[in-house]
Amino acid sequence: MEDRYIDKNGKKLRYGYTTGSCAAAASKAAVQMLSTGRKTDEVHIDTPFGWTIGIDVHPVEVNDCESSCYVTKDSGDDPDITNGMELYAKAEWCQDGTNEDMIVVETGKGIGKVTKKGLSVEPGNPAINPVPMKMIREEVKKVLPQGRGVKVTLWIPKGEELSRKTFNPRLGIVGGISIIGTTGIVEPMSEEALKESYAIEINMQVKEGNRTIILTPGNYGLDYTRKNNLDEKRAVRTSNFIGYMLDKSLEYGVENILFVGHAGKMTKIAAGVYQTHSKYGDGRLETIASYAGICGYGSEVLEKILDSTTTDEAISHIEDKRFEIYEMICERAAEKCRARVFGDVNVETLIFTNEYGFLGKSKNADKLIKELEIGQD
Repeated sequence: MEDRYIDKNGKKLRYGYTTGSCAAAASKAAVQMLSTGRKTDEVHIDTPFGWTIGIDVHPVEVNDCESSCYVTKDSGDDPDITNGMELYAKAEWCQDGTNEDMIVVETGKGIGKVTKKGLSVEPGNPAINPVPMKMIREEVKKVLPQGRGVKVTLWIPKGEELSRKTFNPRLGIVGGISIIGTTGIVEPMSEEALKESYAIEINMQVKEGNRTIILTPGNYGLDYTRKNNLDEKRAVRTSNFIGYMLDKSLEYGVENILFVGHAGKMTKIAAGVYQTHSKYGDGRLETIASYAGICGYGSEVLEKILDSTTTDEAISHIEDKRFEIYEMICERAAEKCRARVFGDVNVETLIFTNEYGFLGKSKNADKLIKELEIGQD
């Protein structure tokens, strides 16, 4: 990744790769060494991002029965507590004939276990998200001899220590860190450079004559916009910088904003949280519980909401009144956004989740939705 850079407002920042890519590379190398009997110092893996990347490998042991190695996490110029972390993989042949052509993935020290519902991995399983698990299996399959079965064991010596500096314990992930990453690539996020690059997009929209725009925290919102016939060309990502982007919208002369976002972040906005990164604050569960109480739910349901791991899990406890509750949350989020810009920019909101789809919109959102539909003036 030494030659992979992104330019953000004149700053040259180097890309890195995720823990998922580390796990895939270490697994592939271990199986390759077991198959060939030879050490390897580099493997290439394909990432969901679309890049094929080379990752350095440090062999530990190679013999007829097993092989092991480790890779070192490289986060590029992105601040990340896992940068420099060593992830190990050991490969062993499956002796049971029923395991031919099978790939068994197990974990050891330093990789967390999931203990609560609501995450993408079921309780009781290792904290390896679906995309990294798919990457591991696909890369191992490329070097696994036909008709053989292999068991790959992954571990991270300092994983449990590092996990204490993450939000994993709060999510019910115990004993280590998660193997994550939806693209396999870490895009460097110099916060100031990133904020400035997003703000430039707002300015460009206004200069092109678009004073009614869509703001959305990230890719989920962009996908929803695209799938629901809204003009993606008028959409600007905010990431976690909600307050900053509202400020810039006011500064650059935006007149109307349709804020489209996943419930996870948008519920925070309804609680008055304008920087939605988890380290700055939350309030999602408390907000949902507050409106559930207004709608007549009793203490038993409210306790379940407050004990939820994710927003989707909380919503599962209010299914019969979720539209009613989220109409109120949408209106509250819109009011908080308007307050941030002193009422000088009209802001309406629309909230969804990937699991439940559309949840609600603020009272006057339909007018902006109509204006922003593809084919409308």
